[in-house]
Amino acid sequence: MASAEKFFSEFHPNYSMKEINRNNLSRLRNLEFDLANYFSNTIIPQLFVDADLILRLFTPPAMKQFSLSHHDLYRSIEDVKDNIKYPTVVENIKEVIKTGRVLEKEVQTTDGKWYEMNIQPYNEVEEDRINGVIITFVDISYRFNALKELERLNAKHEVLMFALSHDLRQPISSMMLLLNGLREANKRKDGENFEKWMQSLEKSLHTMKDLVTDFTEESQPDEEKPQEKSIMDLQEICESVIDSLKEMLVSHNIKIIRNFESAQINFPRNNLRSIIYNLLHNAIKFSDPNKDSKIEMTITSFQGRVFLCVEDNGIGIPAEKQRDIFKKSSRLNQEIAGTGMGLYIVKRMIESQEGRIKMESTPGEGTLFKVFFQAPFQAKKSG
Repeated sequence: MASAEKFFSEFHPNYSMKEINRNNLSRLRNLEFDLANYFSNTIIPQLFVDADLILRLFTPPAMKQFSLSHHDLYRSIEDVKDNIKYPTVVENIKEVIKTGRVLEKEVQTTDGKWYEMNIQPYNEVEEDRINGVIITFVDISYRFNALKELERLNAKHEVLMFALSHDLRQPISSMMLLLNGLREANKRKDGENFEKWMQSLEKSLHTMKDLVTDFTEESQPDEEKPQEKSIMDLQEICESVIDSLKEMLVSHNIKIIRNFESAQINFPRNNLRSIIYNLLHNAIKFSDPNKDSKIEMTITSFQGRVFLCVEDNGIGIPAEKQRDIFKKSSRLNQEIAGTGMGLYIVKRMIESQEGRIKMESTPGEGTLFKVFFQAPFQAKKSG
């Protein structure tokens, strides 16, 4: 009997070293079985990589998420790292094995999903050494998607707020002018003009009511309003906006030229009206008082797209400011009233519906805005 076995038998006469070895081997096999059983039944992606960077075990969800197979077992993690789709995973494993510290970080895999990755050292207590790591991946894509949705809703709310405040300015201004006219007509006992201006005032009030109603509907959560877009007649909306700006057009002595083809687009009604209103209102504001002013509006269709052009012969936009016209709070002329938000709002509204807007301008000659909308069948196809 070897000395170690003899020494042990003196204290444990009922056991031999062979029996002890068999018991230890049995315990080791039981531990390996328990670990394998855990890995085969867990519902989250997990990997067990030993100290030699050999992939020893993985869970079924890891097999599904990272396209692993049983042929990948006992291969170096270096050889299967591309399946995991996270480029620095090997370096992170080495760091944990070296330091013994748990590593937690949010990672995005190459397929666009986000995970909270936890690399935990696997300690062998009896030998007091790290014999590998267990890597856990918790899918947190929903969290990032929720943040993106929150950002989208905040941006949408911001645009709606600016659009409402901007679009309400004109009917409010018109109502102030009409009130002054009503006072004068009342003083002069001018019943004919008094009735005419009363009708105009009522029309401005209805315009404001429609704007607020549209804003309220657009502000509702998406689940309460399953379809925010509808098939709109572009010519009809243009005529409505021209009519709402009639007083301003008359006071600036501006002629409207219409080149309208029948065209429909799939678009939120209040956004469409706000876009046309902003473009036409700007053309009026930046008209040249030394010219016979005109604004030409054109609607055409071509290859699944609808085009709206608004062209004026006004003062134009200085070359150095043309690059910034669609930026937030960009003022083109400090002497002309405005917030600098109109074209910023317009661009965001158009691009949110997969459209585009372009501008061409020559100082002293005028400005042309081209808006590209999707026709209804094209919009449905893309959605």
